[in-house]
Amino acid sequence: MKYPFEIPFREVEADLDGCVSAIFSSLESEFLVLPRGQGFVDYPVFEAGYEALKRATGGFRDMDCATVLEAALQAPMALIVLRTILGFTPSEWAYLATQRTGIAVSQSFVRGIDRTIRLKPTAPFKGTEVTRQRIRVLVDTACQLIRWPAPKVEADKIHRLDKADTRHGPASMARLADMGVPYAMLLYERFLGRPSAGHRDSVSELVGDALSGWTEFC
Repeated sequence: MKYPFEIPFREVEADLDGCVSAIFSSLESEFLVLPRGQGFVDYPVFEAGYEALKRATGGFRDMDCATVLEAALQAPMALIVLRTILGFTPSEWAYLATQRTGIAVSQSFVRGIDRTIRLKPTAPFKGTEVTRQRIRVLVDTACQLIRWPAPKVEADKIHRLDKADTRHGPASMARLADMGVPYAMLLYERFLGRPSAGHRDSVSELVGDALSGWTEFC
């Protein structure tokens, strides 16, 4: 099989359908390997943020907003850990924070903060007062949501916080931090959240660029 760029243009014009089929039949999707990208977070870096948040809150028993905020400002990866506990995307967190507090926190701001942390996970925040205020709003919203048990909903619905580590508020997080997560429960959480979903979404443009570059070359 010859590709369109390997034959004279007149032959391409004579068999457009065949050329299209040749290109599309050669395209493949790779599900097992993802680009790392500049913002990839290795587990030890994530774990350091987790431990910083865990220490500051006494093993997640005291989710005081001021305490969590200070931990996040000193160890920014703790902010991503906090978002992971919620199970939200950056955009969802921004929307809910704005909705609950009335203070505008744009989705682009939260995505930008998330990106900044991924690139420099160990550098303390040195943002403006406006930046600190918006981060405070995000942290306040998160603490309000996870300080109490997940609300009851109708039988045909499920609440986003009705999961292993937030179902009963800080008590759930403290119990899991103390005993470790049972394997079946961990697998179930992964089943609901898709393994590597957050990273796959963050590098989607790299995957798209690779495919776009191939089609342009052809």
